[in-house]
Amino acid sequence: MAGNVLLLIADDLGRMLGCYGEKAVDTPHIDALAECGTRFDMAFTSTASCSASRSVIYTGLHTHENGQYGLHHDNHHFMTFEHVETAPLLFNQLGHLTGIVGKVHVGPQPVYPWAVREESATRNIGWVERRAKAFFDRAKQEDRPFFLTVGFVDPHRDMTRGGFGNDEDFDADVGERRYAPEDVTVPSFLPDIEEVRTELSAYYTSIHRLDQGVGRVLAALEDSGLEDETLVCFLSDNGAPFLNSKTTLYDAGVHLPLIMRIPGRRGGIASPNLVSFADVLPTFLDWAGWQGGEGARGGRSVLPILEETGLLPDWQIVFGSHTFHEITNYWPTRFLRTPRYKYHRNVAWKLDFPFSGDLYGSLSWEGIRNRAPVMIGERALKDYVQRPPEELYDLAADPNEVNNLADDPAYAAILVDLRTRMENWQRETDDPWLFRDGVSVRAVSHHLSQGLTLPDRFDIELERSGGTSPKNED
Repeated sequence: MAGNVLLLIADDLGRMLGCYGEKAVDTPHIDALAECGTRFDMAFTSTASCSASRSVIYTGLHTHENGQYGLHHDNHHFMTFEHVETAPLLFNQLGHLTGIVGKVHVGPQPVYPWAVREESATRNIGWVERRAKAFFDRAKQEDRPFFLTVGFVDPHRDMTRGGFGNDEDFDADVGERRYAPEDVTVPSFLPDIEEVRTELSAYYTSIHRLDQGVGRVLAALEDSGLEDETLVCFLSDNGAPFLNSKTTLYDAGVHLPLIMRIPGRRGGIASPNLVSFADVLPTFLDWAGWQGGEGARGGRSVLPILEETGLLPDWQIVFGSHTFHEITNYWPTRFLRTPRYKYHRNVAWKLDFPFSGDLYGSLSWEGIRNRAPVMIGERALKDYVQRPPEELYDLAADPNEVNNLADDPAYAAILVDLRTRMENWQRETDDPWLFRDGVSVRAVSHHLSQGLTLPDRFDIELERSGGTSPKNED
């Protein structure tokens, strides 16, 4: 049964794990997985939004390619294009038993045809463990390789203003770890205030429960006797559910945990290479022996670099794409990340950056906004809400992406280089949000051969409509 895949997805986790340097929260099972596998220290989701990020994981395509522009559930109703080949579809074709337990959050269902679909919003890791065990038993009984996704709900916020599901019903043997607000680590992207510490203490409890869930599913895999034939992958869909993180393309939102344990490969590897969540599905297919080619997928397998501890020349750049979170949160933006620099192209920069409902309603935001001056970490509220068309950061000197260098003459050459790389990538991926003169280049592409000329600028000039002008001069 070689070629099994077990994908474990945390919900809104960020990098708050012991193996990623956070000592204030207990995550022994995830840390142990990292000890036995490869911990990617420079792994990036394409977008810090739940459904959109998961669609990238399942398709190897960015959201502007696969159509999952934002959240799938309720009135948001974003859907992956019907023609897109997804992980469950491809693994069904390979003959694997496919399944998902827990959170799904993508659609439509025919595009994601898991053979076993046990969707649930429960945080009871006892139930998750039992359903995973039943799936492993079925795969073993049928003598079939498998691809199973376990979508944990933890540590996502619950429906209260400051809770993380810690008061829900759990099996009696599910352990609980409470953390005192004074013992948490306040990340640099948040202010150190009482409301933030209180929420982080509850968040830690949810992370600790997630860790137990990971341990239980891995124990069930071991008990099944299938561990030695199974690639195990653990990751989070996006950053922590706080301002400056979730729904933004700042590193706090997109720089995430990614751990892979593969039978026969050395463990305890810390990889510095930049990998994208678009690389996850190609890696799974490579492991499973897929012979159908890369298809429309843009990512690439990380199996050849799994044991590399040095930074390789071909693994030093990743891209990301965000357009919506909720249906009312339209704010298309793209990012490019190298080991040192981060470039953001904010397409709709004239719009205020939107608050998602869960973050706006949080007690932490209430605490932040009622203090003067209003600061979100090191970033002033005005700079959080009103952003320029381009942002450029030197992360070696400015890891929190606060000091925008896009207008600094000393960085002009770097800006042009990264802007060019970004636009080349947008053209390669047929991005509808590559704009010139305030219009989508793709939307008017059929006119270009008929003599239409687009000025070399992002936005339409309001003072005059003809000619050309440098980018960003509106």
